[in-house]
Amino acid sequence: MTLESLSPRQRRRLVAVAVARSLATIAVLVALYYLLPLDRSVDAVTLLGLTLGIVVLLAVVAFQVRAIIRSDQPTLRATEALAFTVPLYILLFATTHFLMNHAQPTNFGVSLSRTDAMYFSATVFTTVGFGDITAKSEAARLVVTAQMMLDLVIIGFVVKLILNAVKLSQQRHTT
Repeated sequence: MTLESLSPRQRRRLVAVAVARSLATIAVLVALYYLLPLDRSVDAVTLLGLTLGIVVLLAVVAFQVRAIIRSDQPTLRATEALAFTVPLYILLFATTHFLMNHAQPTNFGVSLSRTDAMYFSATVFTTVGFGDITAKSEAARLVVTAQMMLDLVIIGFVVKLILNAVKLSQQRHTT
């Protein structure tokens, strides 16, 4: 059953549920970001955790694409997928920036709180670059450059992948 074939009331309900789930997902991700114990030194366990975060991000994208293709409401499912994937990606880099600053305060132009690190990560992702927080050390510049390059991949490839999954699902439902 496609979204267009539903009554206006059913459509509003589905959209409201999708928006509520998306907002809840973002709230949980941000809460986890603030609650995780990140005020310790960077060690092998920390690096393993960040690597695991990247693996989880890739697995989530694969799962979301599959779910979109199978969904009766692929556009709503894609919206929910992006509402999870993009914040998770930004928060993974925010965590990296925060940990780098915690390990070496001169990595950035100012000392970064968790909020500052999240703000900086979102600023880099959106390519706005206000300049109030800057990468000062070579290590910080390398990580920020990697984020910029991966931003292009996320914006280009992952969004395209999700849009193609929506098209595939729509084609599957029309045949």
